[in-house]
Amino acid sequence: MLANQPLADRMRPQDLDEFCGQEHLVGENSVLRKAIETGNIPSFIIWGPPGVGKTTLAWIIANRLKRPFYQLSAVHSGVKEVRETIEKAKKQQFFNRPNPILFIDEIHRFNKSQQDSLLNAVEKGILTLIGATTENPSFEVISPLLSRCQVYIMNPLTDEDLIKLINKAIIKDPYLSKYKIHIEETEALLRAAAGDARKLYNALELVVTSELDEHPDGDIRITNEKVKAVIQKNLALYDKGGDQHYDIISAFIKSIRGSDPNAAVYWLARMVEGGEDPLFIARRMVILAAEDIGLANPNALLMAQTCFEAVNVIGWPEARIILSEAAIYLAVSPKSNSSYMAIEKAQSKVRETGDLSVPLHIRNAPTRLMKELGYGKEYKYAHDYDGNFIRDNFLPEEIKGTIFYEPGENPREAEIRKKIASMWKDFYNYKPEI
Repeated sequence: MLANQPLADRMRPQDLDEFCGQEHLVGENSVLRKAIETGNIPSFIIWGPPGVGKTTLAWIIANRLKRPFYQLSAVHSGVKEVRETIEKAKKQQFFNRPNPILFIDEIHRFNKSQQDSLLNAVEKGILTLIGATTENPSFEVISPLLSRCQVYIMNPLTDEDLIKLINKAIIKDPYLSKYKIHIEETEALLRAAAGDARKLYNALELVVTSELDEHPDGDIRITNEKVKAVIQKNLALYDKGGDQHYDIISAFIKSIRGSDPNAAVYWLARMVEGGEDPLFIARRMVILAAEDIGLANPNALLMAQTCFEAVNVIGWPEARIILSEAAIYLAVSPKSNSSYMAIEKAQSKVRETGDLSVPLHIRNAPTRLMKELGYGKEYKYAHDYDGNFIRDNFLPEEIKGTIFYEPGENPREAEIRKKIASMWKDFYNYKPEI
């Protein structure tokens, strides 16, 4: 260890001029920079990936404007902590003092009641809210709160930004600057960072520390090969922003698709322990329920949707139990991708044949002229017939009789196959049995 304090903390910028990247927000003449310079900042939400400076920007703003600064994490705080902070902010409202700034990291993890608790204080200007999120706030932040805030988007740092940070660290950091560090290649460092300054600094510090063991004289040469060797040995097994994020969610989904509840729960545990967003996991199960289980067990989609809603209300740590129940249920459910394949085939046909005309008898006919042109003529209203069904053609003539939905090989869809084979004989060539 070069120091007890991580390199990312030691190199944290202290003012806007030191801030790297995000020129569209903090560059000269940018909207946010002008607001900061005038001291008239609105409540706002910063949306961006990890390690791009969301927390740092909030701290710089509070420091520059000399505002009291309160910080909460949505992972560890609830309504109680929010209300306590609001009460502290109210006590600051004396002698024309500027209102405090409340920074909430990972605000997307607050449920509706937690977000509701902020509304009055934000609306009355008791405090200025700065929220940070890695998720689209349109989906994760309630509309009343979102309407009271600006939304600013922060982008992953560019390779040019990251190289500037590397050079700045080896020159200005009080510990790294003691050594003769030569950056001979940057590709591996940039790949390890993936636009994230924190990951970049962690990787750089790991490599330097490793090299010092072999070169105590401090003459260090950093190459791609050395970076790869150190990174593979030291970096965490799960990273929400990197390849492991996608590999593990893939393993989770494929385990459920493969009907293995034990593997599904294991990969779920890996994500839970790694700090994955529970709503991300729940959303993927909703998709899986429709794509991979479908009509073999329609209740699966209801279970997955209920899981998503419950997780959103409950939050950690109890949400993990709900996720586990849903994952196991989906894993042991019968599987069918017939609905998925049906829409795939239909879209393919649309791309192949273009905008085919709607048959006249099923067109909308709200005006007299349309009726005179034959719109809706000879349409047969199903409820007027026995069994609420009448054989009729509902497809364009050019693709009449085309089958898009093929029932899956499971008991429920076997019954569906028999039914539609009986109903649609002479129109579609369905066989009663496979």
